Formats: sequence, C-alpha cells, structure tokens
Amino acid sequence: MAGGEGGATVVITHRVEDGHQAGYETWLEEVSPCCSRYPGFVGSQIIRPVAGLTGTFTVVIRFDTRDHLEAWMGSVVRRKLVEKVRPLPAKDDEFYIQSGLDFWFVPDGTKARVPVRWKQFLVTWSAIYPLALFVPLAILPALRGLGMVENRYTDTLIVSAVIVVLMVTLIMPNYTKLVRHWLFK
Repeated sequence: MAGGEGGATVVITHRVEDGHQAGYETWLEEVSPCCSRYPGFVGSQIIRPVAGLTGTFTVVIRFDTRDHLEAWMGSVVRRKLVEKVRPLPAKDDEFYIQSGLDFWFVPDGTKARVPVRWKQFLVTWSAIYPLALFVPLAILPALRGLGMVENRYTDTLIVSAVIVVLMVTLIMPNYTKLVRHWLFK
C-alpha cells in the first residue's frame, strides 16, 4: 500500500513525574481539539496511568491515511504542543506509527519493523480462510438450536463478529509469533 492508503495510528507515551499530572491533564485537553482540525483525523484516545501503579500516559491518535498522520506529526502546531509539555514528562515523548492492521504484525516493543504487505496479506488470509469455513459450521447450528430464525444478515453479523474476536484475541497474536521468523526475513 502507498503511504496515503490504509489508515494510520500513532501511539505516544509519556511518563509524567509526580506532582505534574494536573498540568499534563490540562495539556491533554489541548491535544485532541488541535489534531482534530487536521485533514483525515479519525479519533483519539487517552489511556491514563493506574494510580499508585504507573505514571505513564498513552495517547493514541488515528488518521485515515499515513500521509495525513505524518502531516500532523510534522506540523508546527504539534511542535508547539510538544514544547509546551516538555517540562512535565520524565523524558521526551516516545511514539511509533502503525498503518492499517500492522498492530497484528508488530512484535512487542516500540521500535519494531513491520513486515512487507504481501506477507501480511498471506498470513491474514491463511488465518481468516479456515475461520470463514469452520466458524459458520459451529455457529449457525448453535443459533438454530437457540431458536433464532435463519436470517442472512443476522447470521453474517454474528459469524463475522465471532471471526473478528477470534482473530484479534486468539489467532493473530499467537499465529504471528509462530511465523515471525518468516515474516521478518
């Protein structure tokens, strides 16, 4: 995929020193409105630290294309925001960018490489194909057993939801570990 396709996410982490959390929270209130004014902004999420356990804030920002995300990341507005927050975290922000479904293929750690797209395609397809064959064989009889009337749209909704849950929680995290040597060769 070209740099302008497929969506992109940046994950930024800041470990905030004790006593600076309130100032950091105030700064966070500026970030989302600023990046939301940039073309292609999809959304943002803030994951706050667990009190007494961590001091790390994680900011996840999504854009519709990598090009739009890179425009935000290189913007004067973002540079000003980074300068403004610089005294609060223990060190400068750490971030990594992922496009599309890259999160399935990136090993633990923020400095990871991403495999070539054709390998991502083959791994994803080889995981989805058997699920698309066998999940309906298990789910549809169970739905009929529960008294649900056959309905193509409802059946597809439920079967696809089960496939996605299996892919995200069970299959891809383990499958990509299994084939990681080939993926990154």
